[in-house]
Amino acid sequence: MAYDVSPTARALLALEAIQNSPGITAQRLGERLGVTERAARRYVAILREAELPIESVSGPYGGYRVGRGLRLPPLTFTAAEAMGLVMAVLEGHRNAADPADLVGSALGKIIRVLPERVATPVRAVRAVTVPPPADETRVSPELTNALIESCATARRLRLTYRMWHAERVMEVDPWAVVLRHSRWYLLGWSHTARARRVLRVDRIAAIEPLPDTFTPPSDLDALHTLEEHLSQGWTYPVDVVVDAPVEETSRWLPRSMGLFEPDDEGRTRIRATTDNPDWYAGRLAILPMPFRVLGSAELRKAVAALGQRLLKASGEAAPATDR
Repeated sequence: MAYDVSPTARALLALEAIQNSPGITAQRLGERLGVTERAARRYVAILREAELPIESVSGPYGGYRVGRGLRLPPLTFTAAEAMGLVMAVLEGHRNAADPADLVGSALGKIIRVLPERVATPVRAVRAVTVPPPADETRVSPELTNALIESCATARRLRLTYRMWHAERVMEVDPWAVVLRHSRWYLLGWSHTARARRVLRVDRIAAIEPLPDTFTPPSDLDALHTLEEHLSQGWTYPVDVVVDAPVEETSRWLPRSMGLFEPDDEGRTRIRATTDNPDWYAGRLAILPMPFRVLGSAELRKAVAALGQRLLKASGEAAPATDR
């Protein structure tokens, strides 16, 4: 499909090309724009008619360059554009939420120069974001920005949520928007279900701000709450004791593995569910401290099978195990 580009738009593209390649000739400029050399000269003339200082340098290495008198207007973003930019960077670069990372540092500079009205929701989503392992789900920046603004202003929402076979309308107090496992989630309190809920943003079809306001939990750890939620509701139960305090266990296992609770002896009790006991056993195997599976016959079998494979790989004879 061909698109008609106006002379003004072509002229702006010519300005960008001249800025990026000082000394560019009319022939090369035309090639860059996909037009003839004569047309390229005409776009330069349009820029000069707009009183932009486009200089011509003669000689074998001459061409067009921007004069010193040109001052471009400051870069501005709408709230949706800023949110879309931040979402794209967070989804596409693993360490973009880390200010020590090169891309993360650049993203921080962009956020610092945004107007406060635009920067506040953008800063909020970056603060509670964990980088995704892959790019799987795209959501609307406009919708995400509206959700974050509702979180920031503590404004209740009526939203339409796509279920597996139908749509459901619910009233929600939105607490936070979080990116985790390549998906954007809305964490909040559902007045319809009278319970805490984690909703996938890509399944939210529409939102309507309501006049009601709310007071969010003062001690809310949005990422921790989300990870605990994601660890529940699967097929096989998990009950594990790790011979280490919760703080030490958390250095080796993500909180999405389950609920980490201290027991009476200062150890870590992990309660969760899983659809893949073999995967869960592999994650437990990275622990440098002893652990014991208390619940879940499926997880016990998976841990035993993994232990036998590791013994076999080491050349040691695997001990006999009961069923």
